[in-house]
Amino acid sequence: MLDMKKDFADKIVQRHGNPGEQAMLFPSAAIATRCKAFIITNSASVEPEQVRIVNFAPETENTTNEPARRMLPKISAVIFPCDCYRAAKSFWQHSGDGVSSRRAEFCHKAFTSGALIESTGRGQYSMNNQRLCKGPKRYQRGSSVGSADMPNLTPMDRDEEALKATARTNGDTGESNQFVEERFGRNLDLSFVANAKLAIRRRIAGSLTVDADPQQALDVPRNLEPVRCVEGFSESNVFLYPSGMSSIFNTHRVLSIVRGAMKSICYGFPYIDTLKILQKWGPGCLFYGNGSHNDLDNLEQRLREGEKYLALFCEFPGNPLLKSPDLARIRSLADTYGFAVIVDETVGNFMNVHVLPYADVVVSSLTKVFSGDSNVMGGSAVLNPQGQYYELLKEALLTEYDDNYWAEDAIFMERNSRDFVERIERINTNAEAICEVLKNHRRVKEVYYPKYSPTRPFYDHCRNARGGYGGLLSVTFYTTAEAVTFFDVLDTAKGPSLGTNFTLSSPYTLLAHYGELEWAAEFGVEADLVRISVGLEETKSLTAKFERALEIMPALTGA
Repeated sequence: MLDMKKDFADKIVQRHGNPGEQAMLFPSAAIATRCKAFIITNSASVEPEQVRIVNFAPETENTTNEPARRMLPKISAVIFPCDCYRAAKSFWQHSGDGVSSRRAEFCHKAFTSGALIESTGRGQYSMNNQRLCKGPKRYQRGSSVGSADMPNLTPMDRDEEALKATARTNGDTGESNQFVEERFGRNLDLSFVANAKLAIRRRIAGSLTVDADPQQALDVPRNLEPVRCVEGFSESNVFLYPSGMSSIFNTHRVLSIVRGAMKSICYGFPYIDTLKILQKWGPGCLFYGNGSHNDLDNLEQRLREGEKYLALFCEFPGNPLLKSPDLARIRSLADTYGFAVIVDETVGNFMNVHVLPYADVVVSSLTKVFSGDSNVMGGSAVLNPQGQYYELLKEALLTEYDDNYWAEDAIFMERNSRDFVERIERINTNAEAICEVLKNHRRVKEVYYPKYSPTRPFYDHCRNARGGYGGLLSVTFYTTAEAVTFFDVLDTAKGPSLGTNFTLSSPYTLLAHYGELEWAAEFGVEADLVRISVGLEETKSLTAKFERALEIMPALTGA
């Protein structure tokens, strides 16, 4: 898919660029504009006019066929000199706002066939307000309800309200169906997109926990046995993004708009791109890589002396050491000194832990265990309606939030997440069983897992009544040779992700911090650390694989 995206970008440069230029693709003009500004700021030799944006829209964007016009794709290209590629890649990587493979594939075919052309800026359509045009009548949207009727709702909320308000409407959608098929050569079936997004949001909100099709997103009452027990909370406080990094990046961006440019705090050893966002956008970042009690003491002293901060970002628990921050103390400091708290719950996940009461925003990568199938990306940001900046954030999101979550990606994500609750229970069980095997071996130096961490009291304070300790763990050995041998002989898939339905092992530090191993070691992240993301395999057969690897390891290393 990367080759396909590059080929698409190269074709755009051939048609709209010059020799010695490259292009990078984004789902909206707004994101492309932010990329352009970042390139100009971070490339010493480039002139502003050398970085250009070309927006693409359907050939018939001014068609009177409103349902067809609104459901069609858009894409924006940032064209820049080749020596600016490093800055462009940095924006793409850290922001998480690039185009998904499915969007790129769809738009690539449309561009090649001539159906997607440079936009004139007239009659711009919006994917946020797309009209549904296929499927049962209960999923159709008529033309009587539009965004003008609901000015104080976010794009996703408008979709939901319009969907329900017009569920009884009979619309003639054959013309728009035919339009898409003829113009784009493949039918982009949007019959269930709004329902799929609503179902995803309700699952994240905790009010949809059954394994069922998207129709339940309309039929299940809101806040039925909710996981997010916060007064005033509903799925209207859940925002979807194309990736987990996009949810983090845009949360920081909107907070900066609401509160002004201020330094942030990164507490605990983070996923590397989170730290880079805080360092590269805005005035900088105060980094507490150990995430310790002493770190909070130091922060409190700074706050007492008058230092001001935008927000504190942390993970619950952290990756890869699985430490849990003291959210109760962090919340107390935030209330006293006025900074926001952003908690990444990707590793813990909301079925195991309830962190929303301590956060202003909870972010997550849906790409991981929420999906599980490793075939789609997504992210979410959840607002706490009791948070000190809730009203300001909600108001800002009315104008700053774009629903750039591609239709096909939403459909895949909804399907994958239907059995999320059941999968979490199995993964929790398997992870604890693997930890027991590892902890009982004499050549295992340390097992990092929330249950066995010195920070377990902080985890247990937020753990749900039926929650476990998650599916991520790390292990270290006494020698490099032992770590290498264990990793090589362990009969699991190998790769850098986590939250997959199958068990996945990786030499995490070498992959994520190869160019900064000494720096990582300062915070207890050893170069030889092996990270394990636990899957859904049968428990006995899975633990047998770890037992076998541990049995072989001494024979090959002489330990």
